[in-house]
Amino acid sequence: MKGATRVLVLPAAGTGSRLGSALPKVLTPVAGRSMLAHLAALHGPWIDRWHIVVRPADRDAVTAAGAALGLDATIHEQPRPIGMLDAVLRPLDTLRREAPASVWITWCDQVGIRPETLARLAAAPAGDGAMVTLPTCRKAAPYVHLDRDAAGRIHHVRHRREGDAMPDDGEADAGLFALSASAYLDELPRYAAAPDTAGATTGERNFLPFLPWIERVGRVDSFPCLDVEETIGVNTPADLAAIETYLARR
Repeated sequence: MKGATRVLVLPAAGTGSRLGSALPKVLTPVAGRSMLAHLAALHGPWIDRWHIVVRPADRDAVTAAGAALGLDATIHEQPRPIGMLDAVLRPLDTLRREAPASVWITWCDQVGIRPETLARLAAAPAGDGAMVTLPTCRKAAPYVHLDRDAAGRIHHVRHRREGDAMPDDGEADAGLFALSASAYLDELPRYAAAPDTAGATTGERNFLPFLPWIERVGRVDSFPCLDVEETIGVNTPADLAAIETYLARR
């Protein structure tokens, strides 16, 4: 599969326990369809090949679900839940062989992303110096906030779950990122090898602090989401109700 234009890395090693589901989180229904089915419909027009990261126990179920959806997918295992940084790097060796032009990353529960947002991400100019491109949104009580300097560069990421002081109104990511090949294949492993990448409270190795790190060696571009609901990650029954209401309204 060498030469695939654009691949998607989908970390999906979570469980549906907080949603009251016995299924792997990515197979939990949202508005009558699994999260994976929603993502397949959304990303299908833009993605050449999928790399899905799962718990070993979920490999067979997710493999079957991906095949039923017609996904050209490779399944990777994350044996221990040590953080999103580890999850997104699980396909690294395979992607070095495939040599994609770009690597998209999205969280498995970001099913509220609008097709227009994906089209804008796909239309972002390639090779113009941006190493990461992502949609963001201003929102009240953000779970994650991107701090920017006077020049507009992201210089710090605050996480509510890590106990950081959070603003009343902030700039949140939408769990969707487009990386250049060099950002994923070269810079992300360098960041992962750096010391002190674990969260202060959870001890997990997160992906988002890669954004201020890569700003020091390249450039991060962002553009606004169309709707604040695009940032909703489906983690609780309240999140599920909110995203189903949003999808029905849209």
